[in-house]
Order: sequence, then C-alpha cells, then structure tokens
Amino acid sequence: MNYPFWNVPHIGSGWVIGLIAIFHVMISHFAVGGGLYLPLAERKALREGRRDWMEVLRGHSKFFLILTGVFGAVSGVGIWFAIGLAHPEATSTLIHNFVFGWAIEWVFFMIELSTAAVYYYTWGRVSNELHIKIGYVYAAASILTLVIINGILTFMLTPGDSWLEVAGTGQEASRFWQAFFNPTYWPSLFLRAGVCVSLAGIWALVTCSRIDGVAQPRLKTDLVRWSVKWLVPSFVALPFLLLWYLWQVPESQRALLQLGMQTIGAGAFTQVTRVALLIMLTSATIVGVVYLFAWRSPATFPFSHALAVLLLGLVATASGEYSREMLRKPYVVGRHMFSNGVRKSEVEKFNREGYLTSSPWIATNSTALERGQAMFRGQCGACHTTDAYRSMKTLLAGRDREAVGNLLKILHDYKPDSPYRAFMPPLVGTTNEIQALGDYLAALVAPPAREQAAR
Repeated sequence: MNYPFWNVPHIGSGWVIGLIAIFHVMISHFAVGGGLYLPLAERKALREGRRDWMEVLRGHSKFFLILTGVFGAVSGVGIWFAIGLAHPEATSTLIHNFVFGWAIEWVFFMIELSTAAVYYYTWGRVSNELHIKIGYVYAAASILTLVIINGILTFMLTPGDSWLEVAGTGQEASRFWQAFFNPTYWPSLFLRAGVCVSLAGIWALVTCSRIDGVAQPRLKTDLVRWSVKWLVPSFVALPFLLLWYLWQVPESQRALLQLGMQTIGAGAFTQVTRVALLIMLTSATIVGVVYLFAWRSPATFPFSHALAVLLLGLVATASGEYSREMLRKPYVVGRHMFSNGVRKSEVEKFNREGYLTSSPWIATNSTALERGQAMFRGQCGACHTTDAYRSMKTLLAGRDREAVGNLLKILHDYKPDSPYRAFMPPLVGTTNEIQALGDYLAALVAPPAREQAAR
C-alpha cells in the first residue's frame, strides 16, 4: 500500500474509469474513422461534381471538430486522472514501460488537434486539392495514435512471455517492442479499425438525417447511403476478427467465457459471456435497423432513428470495452499484476512480511478494525464496495464471523481447485492481517449488538 486509497461511494473507482472510457472510446474511435470519412467524402463530391455535398460536409466537419477536439480530449485526460487514482501501481507500470510510446502518441495527438482545426477553418480558403491533403494528414495522425494506444492496451491482457521474463528486474523497457507487439496486438488493431470505420458511418448518419428529405431528396438519399456503406466492411469481418482475437487470448482467460456458458442463469460470474452475447445481438440489431430504415428509405430517414442507431452503437462499444476488461481477471496486467495492484512475484513476500508493514497510511497504534479496513481498501476496494456495486454486505449476507474467516482462508490459500481463482486475486498478508480483515467484514455484515440497538 504505497499509495493512498481512492474511495468512490456506491459505484467504486473501477466504474469511474469505465464510464469515462466508454464515452471516450465512442468519440476517439470516431476521431479516427471520421477523420478518414471527411476527405474521402469531399474527394468523391469533387470528382462527381456534387457541390451540394460541400455545405453538409462543412457542417459535419464543425461537429467533428467540437466533439473530438473538446469532448474527446477532455475525456482522454479524465481517463488518465481516473486510472492514476484507481490503479496507481498499474499506471506506474505502463508509464515506466511505455514512456516513449506515450510521448510519441502525444505528438500525433497534437497534430490531430491542429489539423482538425485547420481543416475546418480552411473550407473555401485554400484550393480543393490542398484542403483534401490537410484532411489526409489528420487521418494519418489519428490512425497512428490508434496504432500506439492499441499496443499499450493489449499489453495489459497479453504482455507476452518475453516481457514477463524480465518483469520486476528493472529491465522491462528493454523488451519494449516485444511488449508492444504482443500476441493480441494485430487482431485487436483490426477489430478497433473496424469499429472506427463503423462509428464514422454511424455519426455521419446523425448529420445526414437532419437534411430535409422533401426539399433535397437526392442529396439526403446519396449521403445517407454513402454513410451506410461505411458500416458494411466491419460488420462482415467482425465475427472473423473476434475469433482471431479470442484465439490469441490465453486459455486461462478464455476459460472465463466457458465458465459463463456452463453456469449461465445460475453462476455468479457469467458477465463476460452475457456481455459477449450482448455485443452480437446489438451489432445484428444495428445492421437490421440501418438496412430497413436508412438504406431502403434514405430520404425519410429521421433524426430520431439516427440517434437510436447511435445509442445501439454506444451499447455495443460499452459491451466490448467491458468484455475486454473482464477478460483480464484476475489481473490488471496479465500474469504480472493482480487487479488489486499486488504483483504476482510479491505474493510470498506479503504473506511472510505483511501487507501493511511498510504502508505509510497505517498508524503503528491502529486498531484491528482500522487495519482490517486498510486491508479491504487495498485488496478488495478495486472491485468491491461496502454497500453498493459488488457490495460486501450483500455478498456476505447471512455469514457469521467463522464463515467469513473460512472464505478468507480459501482466498488466501489460493489453491488450484478454488472456485474463486479464475476471477479473483489471492488474498495476501500475515495471519493477523487476515484476521483483522475478517473482523472488519464481519462487522459490516453483522454490526455489534449495541450498534443495532441504537438504530
């Protein structure tokens, strides 16, 4: 416990990251796909002499600039703020291992912001050829940011054997490229690229749906159908890319999907499977809605239907990000660091010397309940709250002190046949520390009699 604990009531710190990340992904992936959509649409309009497209594209570029340059940038900073507080150990690992990768990504990001603004403000002020080239520069920079970020995100699931060989030795950065081009890098990159292209079409439908189909039926028909075509490639390739991605995921993590299939409807940990099914159902619904209402009747495609498609896209994106995060269980960095920030190599040390021994946040004269609370915050708080999301009061309801102690012993022993091993990290610490945690949890579930009488 080298860092202070960030207590987020009710939803927990993990969902703060999740909510910001889902919002950010919807915009950041649009920033990549939409950055390619605009110059290609402009090029098509000029080649076919469709001057009526230009005003619509100019308005779309303004919407694109505001959404990606303001909301996308702010939510990106918000993710950094949240992960630094919720998972400081994991964030430290990412920074130390990929510091030059982050620096390169920020260079591309600054190019993105600059060229997006230049692209919008130079409509009609520079030649058409130069204006399209500006759009292509933006598109290239945004694609390169995806290339960099994808390597870092996939590292957290599959850091690779080469990097794990030197993990904890101080030589991790010497395996930068092996960690970057990790086993899930390429399938994830193609998956995300497909999502980027699809979101470009979905967000464009929001703009195109606002065109007056009575006054300008041909304009609206052509732009709506052009936007729909951006959804086709990724939705056709999605099943194959997903299978490729899962093939590269370690067997221990794929087992979470199998666990969900075997226990669906009764199991305690079926979220991964259920959310994976939600992705497929939502994606199929998007295809159906877009075909029936946008492709077949483009001139009458309303703004409300475009928002419905956008909402479905948000659900699919949120489900994908949630599944990716859940597949890492019980790790935050695969086979290296558990979800509570405890490194796999430090488990025996903590069990021998104590988890709270060197913590600057625990007073030497602290009570057993205070030490138990510190154990809960450090080892359980990343995934559980006391009374809301994954509530300990709910999960332990009906258990007495002995039953709570038996559960903690199972988590501490961490035997291969433990039912919790697949998705929960080991409980580390000395016997006294684990007893203190048991006292704290038992007090949560069954407060002392005098406290109940006072109520």
